[in-house]
Amino acid sequence: MGTLAWWEVPARLGVALLLGAGVGLERQWRSRMAGLRTNALVSIGAALFVLFSVLTPEDNSPTRIASYVVSGVGFLGAGVIIRDRGNLRGINTAATVWGTAGVGVMAGGGHFLVAALGAAAIVLANVVLRSMARRVDRREVERDEGPRSYRFRAVCRDADEAHIRALVVQSLTAGGFALCALDSEDINNTGKVAVTARLNGQGQGSGQLEQAVSRLSLEPGISSVSWRVGDDEEDL
Repeated sequence: MGTLAWWEVPARLGVALLLGAGVGLERQWRSRMAGLRTNALVSIGAALFVLFSVLTPEDNSPTRIASYVVSGVGFLGAGVIIRDRGNLRGINTAATVWGTAGVGVMAGGGHFLVAALGAAAIVLANVVLRSMARRVDRREVERDEGPRSYRFRAVCRDADEAHIRALVVQSLTAGGFALCALDSEDINNTGKVAVTARLNGQGQGSGQLEQAVSRLSLEPGISSVSWRVGDDEEDL
């Protein structure tokens, strides 16, 4: 087998398989999209590409092949990222697949210790840092859970006032806010009305209001939508 002993190819592929499966086992246990088989296959594939360059040294450089593996796995990782209601899901899984390819490259190159350390680091990052991230998120939520007041304002055509008032109430209460007051005011000789809502939120932040603004801004009768923290009488 060229510059390799007969046992080195199966040994490198075996290590790539075991380490990739070890990384994927944690993903499978958490019911992620790229689980046991995916990470094992990514690791084996990366090892095979590196082995090809090792077995044909006159035509290929292992480092150049490794750079191609990184680019190819980048496209694969992008396939597990999903946009869900403005939020991105699967980024951690995509990063795990990318790291598993690195493990496979190391195993294919015969650097077994580095490959094992890399796989262990990936699993530790997914397990240990997960709980740490949740604690940080929980503290952030607890900090924002105090009651807050908001003022929301939408400018619409006079003929659409009743419809827009109903939409404002529906959108804001659906976000978990308590509606304290809803007022309408004619804008001088413009044929438009300003619908103003005063709200209280217990733990609700700007994200829900931004979603309500996005929904209402699509209404053809609305010319402007704005909001801010506080319920004082200054203009928005």
